[in-house]
Amino acid sequence: MSSNEGAVIAVESLGKRYTLYDKPQDRLKQMLFWRFGRHYGHPFWALKDVSFEIQPGETFGVIGKNGSGKSTLLQILAGTLGPTVGSSRVRGRVSALLELGAGFNPEFTGRENVYLYGNILGISMDEMKQRFGEIEAFADIGEFIDQPVKFYSSGMFVRLAFSVVAGVDADVLLIDEALAVGDIFFRQKCYRRLEKLRQKGVTILLVSHAMTEVEQFCERAALLNGGRMEFLGRASEAVKRYYLVEQMDRLPVMAPTLARPDDETSAPAAQLPAQELSWPEPGSFLDISAKTQVSNEWARFTAVAVCNQECQPCLTFEQGETASFYCELELLRDLEVPVGGLEFINQQGIIVFGKNSLQYDLETPVNVHKGMRLRYRQDVRLDLMIGEYTFNLGFSTLSKTDFDHRASFAHHDLDSKVIVVNIMVNAGYFAVIFRKHGKPVQLLHHGIANLPGNCSVGVVDGS
Repeated sequence: MSSNEGAVIAVESLGKRYTLYDKPQDRLKQMLFWRFGRHYGHPFWALKDVSFEIQPGETFGVIGKNGSGKSTLLQILAGTLGPTVGSSRVRGRVSALLELGAGFNPEFTGRENVYLYGNILGISMDEMKQRFGEIEAFADIGEFIDQPVKFYSSGMFVRLAFSVVAGVDADVLLIDEALAVGDIFFRQKCYRRLEKLRQKGVTILLVSHAMTEVEQFCERAALLNGGRMEFLGRASEAVKRYYLVEQMDRLPVMAPTLARPDDETSAPAAQLPAQELSWPEPGSFLDISAKTQVSNEWARFTAVAVCNQECQPCLTFEQGETASFYCELELLRDLEVPVGGLEFINQQGIIVFGKNSLQYDLETPVNVHKGMRLRYRQDVRLDLMIGEYTFNLGFSTLSKTDFDHRASFAHHDLDSKVIVVNIMVNAGYFAVIFRKHGKPVQLLHHGIANLPGNCSVGVVDGS
């Protein structure tokens, strides 16, 4: 990677190696006999050959499964851990919120730890006194500010810790999972503060398992897998690739293997009646030749269209109109039960709608074979805020046994049995505009989405 002098964070060929021992006594033997060339442990690379650059004011995510090296990377960038090979450079004042407890003395009070953290960053006592009121108000832990932090709950601790690291005017802010501990009200407050810091040009590096937050908040992201860089690019694509990596451990067990169609024991593929799935004219389809397909190579998207209710291509809809989304896939592998889905993303990067064929509970073809083409049509009434939206297309599969018992599974149990096959990121876009005419009023609702319900109005005698 070529060095970029403008980068706030520059990581090049970074690696961190540890020595692991099978038995505790092997560690002692290594200390005693290393001069004689004896080795009782084996190397483990928590990070290996990691390179990237982050520009000023950028919000950057780091994602990956547990044990992929995310926290190790942040500790190296924060200066609390040294690399084995490679280099890392961070320009400007760095403020870091790592694992709970990092940088705080449990015997000190919250107030004392605030001043201690400022001193570590080279901020004078007078300057910290000027900032203390704002930090204390943001943490909102009351009289506990003068109690030793060893008595704090995890929620109180993260309140104070975030308040300090976000209140010292750092050039670079490193955050490692800590926001997951706070309650929803505090998390909302934290993200409002992070948004303000981003607008001020602060560079933010966020490690999180909350994929929706990474998609919404980060511009780019790095996906780590086994200590190596699996992907570096747009956050939305990094998240989709994370889903493929996350399911790899269970693929050998779940991957279906069907008999071929010419085999006498082959189960026939269930075909949907043709009249149930109208299809647009050839000229209606979008150009998807340059679209990113995050795939495990079991299927690929071959056609995508967005149409109105007359099956005509359309990208602008009045609020409350119904849009039809069409997609076709070529199967590159035998599958038992195919599942197709759709996501809408607004201008702020928030997923405002997502639904798949499992959630519609419709009749689904089973035992589909390599070489076949699957077609999906999804009609959605656009009860959405006026604005522009992009959409993602997703394709998954699960076994027929799990499909037949889908209603008996809790959501997380069923979700763990679904294999993500292909996700087309930013497959297309559409716009929702004001209705030209409408009853009772032009704008149907405020906020992101409309929800079904009723409203009643009554009058009572005030006497």
